Amino acid sequence: MIVLKLGGSVVTEKDRPETLDGDALERAADAIAAALETGEGSGGDTASDLVIVHGGGSFGHHNASEHGVSTTDGTHDASAVADIHGAMKTLNQFVLGRLHARDVNAVPVHPFSTASRDEAGQLEFPTTQLEAMLEEGFVPVLHGDLIAHTGTGATVVSGDELVATLADELEADRIGLCSTVPGVLDETDTVIDEIAAFEDVADVLGESDTTDVTGGMAAKVRALLELEPEASIFGLDDLERFLAGERTGTTIT
Repeated sequence: MIVLKLGGSVVTEKDRPETLDGDALERAADAIAAALETGEGSGGDTASDLVIVHGGGSFGHHNASEHGVSTTDGTHDASAVADIHGAMKTLNQFVLGRLHARDVNAVPVHPFSTASRDEAGQLEFPTTQLEAMLEEGFVPVLHGDLIAHTGTGATVVSGDELVATLADELEADRIGLCSTVPGVLDETDTVIDEIAAFEDVADVLGESDTTDVTGGMAAKVRALLELEPEASIFGLDDLERFLAGERTGTTIT
């Protein structure tokens, strides 16, 4: 089973509020549809065992910033929740529309209605619904969103956090993060083929708390290293290769 993240910066134009990158989304949908049609996957598994998560890009981040909401700073304002969650539902419909046009059996899953955080900030996401969807042949499509946060109102859950949680709970075989870069880059902008320990790339990625809080590459690598399944970070050009079971971009073991 594969958990695939389509970065918000891949499917939207992040410097223009609520603007889709239609060409990139079409290419991503083409690659996903092709993999599902051929039934290719890792280790003999079919790519139909697929969960997709997409980031917020210029839809989620713009609206969250406008209302001062983050992963730690919450809101009790229902209109703010409606703006942020509504923008993410709109983006989710764009993603679903492109997949449906290619006969992908994709269905929406909105984290605001299914997930929450406890008072300590721990994400709680029951996966029974997703397991049933997969069993019935659906491709769940989730997204970064707001979720209820005990004692804080509603806070942001990022696509990266969802990927890590779902990969663990669903016992994924592989994880893919499709990004605007072809992988984790070293100081000469060359793709690092494999990362087995954060210390090996700490000098390149930096270790500041600021980088982690803003969801930079260092935070992604740290989170992926803690998971059991193999993960890959790669660019859109390599999405079809990843779904076909090939190693591409940077492999995190």
